[in-house]
Amino acid sequence: MKIAPQTKTNAARLLDTLGITYELRAYEVDPEDLTAISVARKIGLPAEQVFKTLLAHTNTGEQLFAVIPGNAELDLKKLAHAASAKKAELASLKEVEPLTGYIRGGVTVMGARKPFPAYADETIELFDIISVSAGLRGLQLLLSPADYLRASEATLADLTKAARTGEHG
Repeated sequence: MKIAPQTKTNAARLLDTLGITYELRAYEVDPEDLTAISVARKIGLPAEQVFKTLLAHTNTGEQLFAVIPGNAELDLKKLAHAASAKKAELASLKEVEPLTGYIRGGVTVMGARKPFPAYADETIELFDIISVSAGLRGLQLLLSPADYLRASEATLADLTKAARTGEHG
């Protein structure tokens, strides 16, 4: 499915109302491979600059978003800590659309059905430009991390599992 670049999503409309500059970048969707790594390859960005949005909930039943690099894995203990909760778990796929209004591969914090608290991995600030879903499979928003944080009202936190040991650049 090819998305017309002029498609305006709720997320893009929110950015418009906030006066935030962004680029919409369409890509070919493979329903068998909705990974952020695949999206990164298709839009020509490194996977660590393409952030995926995951829906989770705490032991108290609070829903929240975790926004992490496409090549990283969410550390649920770190997310729980950031949200001042004892425990966090990923929401099941069947919960995602009813709670957010978005389908898997198209989840974004901005313009979601309900304004759940959002936590963005602190590495988001390492880049000039990041990419997040525009709220539709096949369409990404490219914008500055500062603008994303302002629009999503996300809290910065360390959210990912330590991948490899070695140098950090």
